[in-house]
Amino acid sequence: MKKEEKKEFYKIVASIINNKEFQRRKTFKHHGDESVFDHSLKVALLSYSLAKKFHLDAQSCAIGGLLHDFYTKPWMDNKVKGKKITELHGFVHAKEAYQNALKEFPYLMTPKIKDIIVKHMFPLTPLPPSYAESWIVTLSDKIVSMSVFKKPKDLPMYLGINKKKKRSDKNE
Repeated sequence: MKKEEKKEFYKIVASIINNKEFQRRKTFKHHGDESVFDHSLKVALLSYSLAKKFHLDAQSCAIGGLLHDFYTKPWMDNKVKGKKITELHGFVHAKEAYQNALKEFPYLMTPKIKDIIVKHMFPLTPLPPSYAESWIVTLSDKIVSMSVFKKPKDLPMYLGINKKKKRSDKNE
């Protein structure tokens, strides 16, 4: 990304990045050792850059990309036991992220940004994204999240599936 584009990006998202509630995402683990803050920033930067390249609404991509995972507590703290699959983090956090974004940044919420946030988990959401910008953030999120494949043994955890301990682990 060009220096000028990066400057423009940070000007667009300054109120979000400097927000106390958004800053808390630095303490939320996302994938591996990466925080939700860092993950969201990477998604937003990639989305913004792609939108610029394709002459789309880069501002909405920057805002939606930054807020797509703006849920209220670390997802790994959510207990899985007894939940239906559709109640797991991957299915529900997008709506929670939008509600939180609406509460903290009502002046930034537009129908397009709502669509970006609420539908970024497609195909886990029942409806596909309605805007090209929503597709860009959805795909950018998948690209940035691919880092989890570096440790295939951790995939069940990211999917919300608890691995059963081996017998030898129980005896230790």
